[in-house]
Amino acid sequence: MAAGKKAKNIGKSVKGKAKEVTGKAVGNESLETKGRAEQAASDAKQAAQKAKDALKH
Repeated sequence: MAAGKKAKNIGKSVKGKAKEVTGKAVGNESLETKGRAEQAASDAKQAAQKAKDALKH
């Protein structure tokens, strides 16, 4: 996986986790859900990139 894309995906995952935790802390279910969605999207992109890299080698 390209270093830039990996860092970007990790950043999105961390941002999503922060939103989820903040949402839980303040009782905002919408923010919590958005955080989980960002994490899931980041994980999916990472998995797709890893599969793409595996096919290259």
